[in-house]
Amino acid sequence: MQTGKLYGIGVGPGDPELITFKGLKILQGVSVVAFPAGINGKPGMAQQIVDRWLVPDQVQLSLHFPYVHDTTELAQAWQASAGQVWEYLKLGQDVAFVAEGDISFYSTFTYLAQTLQELYPEAVVEAVPGICSPLAAVAALGVPLTIRDQRLVVLPALYTVGELEAVLDWADVVVLMKVSSVYEDVWKVLQQYNLLERSWIVERATLPEQVIYAGLSDRPNLKLPYFSLLIVQVTTSVNSEINMKTG
Repeated sequence: MQTGKLYGIGVGPGDPELITFKGLKILQGVSVVAFPAGINGKPGMAQQIVDRWLVPDQVQLSLHFPYVHDTTELAQAWQASAGQVWEYLKLGQDVAFVAEGDISFYSTFTYLAQTLQELYPEAVVEAVPGICSPLAAVAALGVPLTIRDQRLVVLPALYTVGELEAVLDWADVVVLMKVSSVYEDVWKVLQQYNLLERSWIVERATLPEQVIYAGLSDRPNLKLPYFSLLIVQVTTSVNSEINMKTG
C-alpha cells in the first residue's frame, strides 16, 4: 500500500480569505486535517482560520505542542505528534497540517516534518506556502515592506536588547515578531535610537480586531496580545520616505 502524503499548508495571518487557492484545494481534498492545539481547550489560530473551509467527514486532528523552551519536552511532543500523523499516513490517507502564516516562517510544521521523516523515512512531505504576518502587517499599513536596496531584518520573539541594538546599527527596516513579551525593553532601545516615531505596531493583522499603533513615543507601557509585531523604519531617504497610515 502506498503511504499518504503530509502537506504543510500556510493559511495566512488570520483572514480566512487569505489562504492560497492551492492550499484550499489540497485542504478540502485530504482525509485528515491536523493543527496545533489551542490553549485551555480553545481552538488555536490555524484551526479558526480554516474552520469555514473544512468539508464533512474530514478527521480533525489536534496536535499538542507545548509553549516551552525545554528542548527535551519539545522533542517528545514532536515525536508524539509525528506518531499520530503516521497512523493515518501508513493507511494511505493524506494529512494536511495547517499553520498560521507561512509554513516555513517560524512554523511548528518544520519540526513536525523533520521528526516525521527521521522516524519514518518513507514519509512524503510537501510544503504549500502562505502569507506571513510581516507582509500582512505592511498591507494593513498601506506601505511596502522594503524598496530598492533597503536591508531587511526579521527577529523572532527570543531576541536580546544587544541583538536588537546590533541590528539597528546597519539594517534599514526591522521587523520584531511577537514583541509583546519584550515590548518595554524594546521601547527603551527605540527611544535611545530616536526611532519611536518611525515605529509601528500591528496587532492581529487582517482580523476584525486588528489594531495599529503609529508612532510609539507616548506608549512605553502597551499591553500587547501574543500576535503583535513591530516594524521599524530605521533609515529613510528622499526616495524611500513613506507615509504610514494608521488604518
